[in-house]
Amino acid sequence: MRTPDQPVLRDIVLVGGGHSHVGVLKRFAMNPVPGVRLTLICRDTHTPYSGMLPGYVAGHYSYDDVHIDLSRLAEYAGARFYRDEAIGIDRDQKRVICRGRPDVPYDILSINIGSSPQVNEVEGAADHAVPVKPITGFNNRWLALLSRIENHDGPLSISVVGAGAGGVELTLAMQFRLTKELKQRGKDPDQLHFHLFDAADEILPTHNPKVREIFRKTLSERGVKVHLGSPVRKVQEGLLLTESGESLQTDEVLWVTRAGGPEWLKDTGLALDESLFIRVRDTLQSENDDSIFAAGDIANVTNHPREKAGVFAVRQGPPLADNLKRMALGKRARDFHPQKSWLALISTGDKYAVASRGNMEFDGALVWRWKDWIDRRFMKKFNDLPAMEDDAKLPDTAAAQNPEEASQAISAVAMRCGGCGAKVGSTVLSRALGELKPIERDDILIGLHAPDDAAVLRVPPGKAVVHTVDFFRAFIDDPYVFGRVAANHSLGDVFAMGAEAQSATAVATVPYGIESKVEDVVFQMMSGAVEVLNEAGCALVGGHTGEGKELALGFAVNGLIDPDEVMSKGGLRAGDVLILTKPIGTGTLFAAHARLAARGRWIDSALASMIQSNKLAAECLRRYGSRACTDVTGFGLLGHLVEMTRPSGVDAELDLSAIPVLPGAEETAAAGILSSLQPANIRLRRGIRDQEKWVKHPRYPLIFDPQTAGGLLASVSADQAEACVRELKSLGYPHTAIIGRVLPQDVEGAIEPISLKD
Repeated sequence: MRTPDQPVLRDIVLVGGGHSHVGVLKRFAMNPVPGVRLTLICRDTHTPYSGMLPGYVAGHYSYDDVHIDLSRLAEYAGARFYRDEAIGIDRDQKRVICRGRPDVPYDILSINIGSSPQVNEVEGAADHAVPVKPITGFNNRWLALLSRIENHDGPLSISVVGAGAGGVELTLAMQFRLTKELKQRGKDPDQLHFHLFDAADEILPTHNPKVREIFRKTLSERGVKVHLGSPVRKVQEGLLLTESGESLQTDEVLWVTRAGGPEWLKDTGLALDESLFIRVRDTLQSENDDSIFAAGDIANVTNHPREKAGVFAVRQGPPLADNLKRMALGKRARDFHPQKSWLALISTGDKYAVASRGNMEFDGALVWRWKDWIDRRFMKKFNDLPAMEDDAKLPDTAAAQNPEEASQAISAVAMRCGGCGAKVGSTVLSRALGELKPIERDDILIGLHAPDDAAVLRVPPGKAVVHTVDFFRAFIDDPYVFGRVAANHSLGDVFAMGAEAQSATAVATVPYGIESKVEDVVFQMMSGAVEVLNEAGCALVGGHTGEGKELALGFAVNGLIDPDEVMSKGGLRAGDVLILTKPIGTGTLFAAHARLAARGRWIDSALASMIQSNKLAAECLRRYGSRACTDVTGFGLLGHLVEMTRPSGVDAELDLSAIPVLPGAEETAAAGILSSLQPANIRLRRGIRDQEKWVKHPRYPLIFDPQTAGGLLASVSADQAEACVRELKSLGYPHTAIIGRVLPQDVEGAIEPISLKD
């Protein structure tokens, strides 16, 4: 993550990762505005380029060929990336309401969420048809259909509702791909039946007659039956019915009809049209809210109505970025006038395409190659990101809207005090923490919201106290997710010893800034942390927050345990097997993320693992008699295993091929992208027998990889191991694996207690 030298004065929030917003991110990356911070809220990490979707369906492109990695692009632009879905806007408080996280405040908001076919307008369509948008949902169904083809025998009928350019192009792409798949498997492609439906009397009604004739002929030659002039009135399981009384048995129904905006826009008070598209002026600002912009399919530019096509969203990117910058700097937005005619390149699935513009038409394989060149050039802009120079400047207050903000911005970076003068102000803290609701426990006598300077806890009779502390800098730009990971990481030591978490005290460092921005960062971060602590039954009882250049968070955690039931590092016994509950690889992945070398879905998988609690896993291991356990964190898998063998007086064998690894970790490690802590951890290679034999093994670097919020490494008796692994998987730890065994000590005090196998 990139740490700005400028204090944040204005927050621009981008809702949706559509074609316009990827252009905004790239434009801000190339020319950032001091004091202006971007936040992208998007449900999907990889956003598809609609122009290449038919080629992907036809099998000409891979998934990565047609998707822009928003995680990587946001990191490049210095923008915060919040993986979530917007479900509302509180315009009075200027906040975006999200499905799974605290509200996100904005100064300027831009919406580019695309549109979805209106399946609710036809009875049964919402339950039995697959809308082509959002594309993620369609892709999952498409992949399932491809898998189904492998074992399918007999006729297969597929219906597409909507005979515009999108429906025709998708139909031909699917027909080409599925026919090819059946032929490759030695099956009869004539068993495949495609049907195309539309209420209109013509296919591609917005294109000229020459274009329509080419596609009428192509559809006929491919055996696609076209049903025009009667709308679909009902969809049932395996059945489609039209207004004219026609009924068709069908295995799949895909919906590519007239689209609209999401229902939640109704509650925003924004000016909308009848299809729930946001009505915007020539500046792309909402008709009734100057601080909200919209672009792409979701926008209805009232003075310049245009067809819903990706070309307009792409063209709106630069003027949208410029107007967002102008608004952030207190300037007036400028009008944008879209082109009156545009070139459409429509493919037929078989590397053949038709060019359509006004009354002009030309077609051929050369047109497809031309389209392919245009599409790949567009994607290259967002996937081949040039290196950026770190251009540190003195504080720039151009984005300040009043003298008080400018004064706060200057003081935020100039001559900051140390000692208690570096604390975050009490008013900011009280507002940020006042909304938090930590759980209440009977053994917490004085806690977070009491005015006292320290917490007071009661230790129940017969219990001992487990006490641990962890603290680290943020490694992602999302303070809410960072708070969740930091709290989960800090609880790991308590669970690994078999204890119940009782209380936590937070220590945080927050970047300098104006009060409203600092307050939100503290609230977002601590909201995530308190959610995790509450789920663990652990009460947040206090803490300390100070200023610094980078966001950081840690916790001192108290736990309670029966002294006779401690799981310690010294409890390994020869004959036991070693179990690991989570995959490894977070160190190399986030090192790669900082270098723009990790795919967004790899980071998603890593974060999902890091926010998973070890609580249930520890309880399960105790039930199966484990007496030795640790959480795998900064010293890496090997380092923590060595820590266990020495006090236990045993040796251990690791099976490299059995160790679960996060997606992408082997690739980034093979590329030589490793954590900054890796060199220190590698010094423990002297604990490996015959280590020279293993240095070229693809998983060798990963046993030194430092983990954040890693899984539990524990030993269980051999006769209980398989049952224990089955239960751990049933509890939600799907990557749990037996990764080795505990051996009798070969030589007492030997410096090589670890042997490897493959």
